[in-house]
Amino acid sequence: MTISKNDIKEYSATSLAKELNITPQDAFNNLHTLGFIVRKDSTWELTPLGVSKGGTYKHNEKFGRYISWPESVKDYLLEDRLGQSNSDITSTVIGKHFGIPVTRINSILSELGWIKKHPVMGWELTAQGKLFGGVQYKFNTTGAPFVKWPKAILSNKILITNVNETQGEVNKISSDTNHNINEIGFRDKFKAEFRVKDGHYVRSKSETIIDNWLYDSKIIHAYERKLAIEEDLYCDFYIPTEKVYIEFWGSEEESYLARKKKKLEIYKKYNFRLIELTEKDIANIDDILPAKLLDYGIAVE
Repeated sequence: MTISKNDIKEYSATSLAKELNITPQDAFNNLHTLGFIVRKDSTWELTPLGVSKGGTYKHNEKFGRYISWPESVKDYLLEDRLGQSNSDITSTVIGKHFGIPVTRINSILSELGWIKKHPVMGWELTAQGKLFGGVQYKFNTTGAPFVKWPKAILSNKILITNVNETQGEVNKISSDTNHNINEIGFRDKFKAEFRVKDGHYVRSKSETIIDNWLYDSKIIHAYERKLAIEEDLYCDFYIPTEKVYIEFWGSEEESYLARKKKKLEIYKKYNFRLIELTEKDIANIDDILPAKLLDYGIAVE
């Protein structure tokens, strides 16, 4: 319930929970974790710290005694503190777990395509992020969105791999690794021997043209980026700003076509934003690729 007295808002734990879009149990647990209340028998009691934060006892004819809190207490239940709940955590907590600043964690989650930057402030959950248990919340005081994650995210292999890469740890590909799309055999057959303008080594003349075109167009891109999914799948090119993947299909061999079919199934499964290019497109890349990029909101200078 929300109580108004002299234009000062006061909140019960239940009304705090409603304001913050969490369960009443989470609100009580968080207040307890903060040291504001303690459990005695079947009731919650204020601690000296809770009193110092403005907690007072009130009485309701229907519900009996309860603890009332000033609006300022909501600040303690937001991102950092809210992340300490028993069910889920925030990027702040994830950052503390891996020893990385929260700004860098958000950048990693964004690059993975699990969250995206809000136009004004905060972070929004994506459809891909929902697959990994993310839940959208917002700060009551500012309206800025943020995302909470299940604690299991801390052991997610995709996240761990990306954090390790950020910290400079590189895993070598083992020949006995189980690759769904037979990536190792493909890489053995088509060596990356063509050096392009940005320093990448690519596997064909056509990929050289694509990479150099992206570089000349000042479009930030990655080459052979592993997709943020459980399956072992590598794209040809990846544009992280708009989460767009580019695949160049350059062969008509039966084994290559089978690989192409499996890759397309996975792109469709996760509803990834995909641009497909063929040899015919390469001959007209200055007309074809800008139009395909514009479909995903990427304008070329």
